[in-house]
Amino acid sequence: MAFPFLFATGIENSNPTIDQGRVRVDELAKCGHYQHWRRDFDCVQELGIQFLRYGPPIHTTWRGPGQYDWSFADETFAELRQRGIAPIVDLCHFGVPDWLGNFQNPDFPALFADYARAFARRFPWVQFYTPVNEIYVCAKFSALLGWWNEQLTNDQAFVTALKYLVKANVLAMHAILEVRADAIFIQSESSEYHHAENIQAVKLAEVLNYKRFLSLDLNYGHRVDSGMYEYLLDNGMTREEYHFFLHNKVKERCVMGNDYYNTNEHRVAAGGTIRPSGEVYGYYLITKQYHERYYLPVMHTETNFAQGPNGDEAVQWLWKQWANVLRTRYDGVPLIGFTWYSLTDQVDWDSALRENNGTVNPLGLYDLDGNIRPVGTAFKQIIQDWQHVLPTQRLFTQEPYETPADRPAGAF
Repeated sequence: MAFPFLFATGIENSNPTIDQGRVRVDELAKCGHYQHWRRDFDCVQELGIQFLRYGPPIHTTWRGPGQYDWSFADETFAELRQRGIAPIVDLCHFGVPDWLGNFQNPDFPALFADYARAFARRFPWVQFYTPVNEIYVCAKFSALLGWWNEQLTNDQAFVTALKYLVKANVLAMHAILEVRADAIFIQSESSEYHHAENIQAVKLAEVLNYKRFLSLDLNYGHRVDSGMYEYLLDNGMTREEYHFFLHNKVKERCVMGNDYYNTNEHRVAAGGTIRPSGEVYGYYLITKQYHERYYLPVMHTETNFAQGPNGDEAVQWLWKQWANVLRTRYDGVPLIGFTWYSLTDQVDWDSALRENNGTVNPLGLYDLDGNIRPVGTAFKQIIQDWQHVLPTQRLFTQEPYETPADRPAGAF
């Protein structure tokens, strides 16, 4: 089967800890998915969406080394398969189980690979994976800004989290490929840019614009810039650890997922202060920068915007993102999919999940009661208008895309 354009949404499954590990922020619980997952899947189908960023809750599914509770995943993934919805499986989304601690744990990468392998064996019909979501963001928020999980605030902690998160992702890809050799990995990662406010801030902005690539450089075995190599070694990465990433890449099975929000671009002041700039370059130009670095197929894997008092704010943002997607494709970048994230409204992302306030953020295609928002109606129309117009293709020369129903149950 030729590879279709991937119109997608996602069901928010972030689960970091805050308050020094004492509080688990479980977005699946906050957004009511455990109770209303069938209704959520109904909404996916109502929109005409066939691809869903989705994953089991890692902290309740992965009970210990080699110990798994698949009960919720068995129900939900069987339902997705029956409905013909292809999951892009998100195995680690900002958190790990309590027994594993946090992202400073050197045992995390190998243990996570075991978890990924066990999932692939349990659900061998699944072809698409994001083993570890937004590695750069997770390492930054957990170990540099001190917001989540280990809540540390130094460069060595950041590099430690970064190298273990990327190694976990790489080992997980290898483990999944042992089970399903035609697996496709769509690496959702934040696409960033830092603008210098004045001449005195140019050097710092340049450093930050190299640092934004670190997670993908390591993941894809791309040699980092010389200044970043020194930065990594100065903050705890060994030469042997660095060479692991050069020698164990599986880039040939990867799609680069670029996430873009109006918070992804930043203004850098001479004194080091960084503040949001809003949309300056936009998704098109920044994605071209990333594509010219890695030359991989691209997917727009996350965006959203709050529905404001006029009711059309999110609709306007959707239009701008879709226009950027089309321009990117027309200019020759092999962009193969677009995602509004997430399906339903989210909770407490206004504080970046740092506060447990229960504040509903109107970012979804639907509200938390299952009522479609204007942006959901607009996205549905885009899908209807474009899904049979955009050309299909083979993503990789070796194997075509398979629908969930193409592979018999239990087949490897």
